[in-house]
Amino acid sequence: MQSPEASTAVSPTQIHLALAAFADEVVGTLARLFAYVGALALLSILGLAALGQLPEWRGDEPAPRPGWSAADRSHPAFALRRLDSSEKTVSYTILRHPEGGRRDIMRWTGAAELVLAELEIYREGSEFDVTRPATADLAVQMGLSAATPLEQAGLIETKFGPVALFRPVAATEGARACLGYLKRSEEPALQISGFSCQGDTLPARRAAIACTLNRLTLLVSGNEPKLADLFARAELKRRACDLAGSPDWLLGAANAQLRGAL
Repeated sequence: MQSPEASTAVSPTQIHLALAAFADEVVGTLARLFAYVGALALLSILGLAALGQLPEWRGDEPAPRPGWSAADRSHPAFALRRLDSSEKTVSYTILRHPEGGRRDIMRWTGAAELVLAELEIYREGSEFDVTRPATADLAVQMGLSAATPLEQAGLIETKFGPVALFRPVAATEGARACLGYLKRSEEPALQISGFSCQGDTLPARRAAIACTLNRLTLLVSGNEPKLADLFARAELKRRACDLAGSPDWLLGAANAQLRGAL
């Protein structure tokens, strides 16, 4: 007959089995907890994606915003006064941004569809990045890399006031030595920019740009009274273009001459 002490003794095997069972229970509980947390995280990610608010994991970089798209149903808001009824019609493109921006772009092309001149009126929306150098976009307009350095090439006087001119650093004279230009307005938030490859000399290209801007007119202002006021005041300062050579000066690179001083 066993003593009471012997009946209450626990063998090492029983202790080992108890510890193993406890460990299995802890592991199972942790596994179920991780699965529960993972399911919650997955549901949160799916919810953010459904709301269009899923961030991209790029450190501190903001997620890219939607870009520009062609607005085929929008009507042109600007035009150039014709010098002659024989002038060729330019291409007119309108781009809109979901955050309110609008770009009206006019282009003139020559032989082999080579772009000889471009004029862009950019009405800024919430997408406008004040930290981005304006000359970076101007370089892209001119068919160059955004990293291409531009240098100032003087000023011209137009009905919109002084307009800054730019050209690629160390640019040489030649048929494709294009000259860019940029004019900003704070009220209304507006930017006029473009380039001209017209003419064989720097004065000829300056003349082409000055005449283009002096001929720029507003067709419709929509609900933007400040835009209408800007063009109304500019029209009071407009100077006529007295050009030599072909009346179709925008497409005649050799005839982009302007009589008199700028």
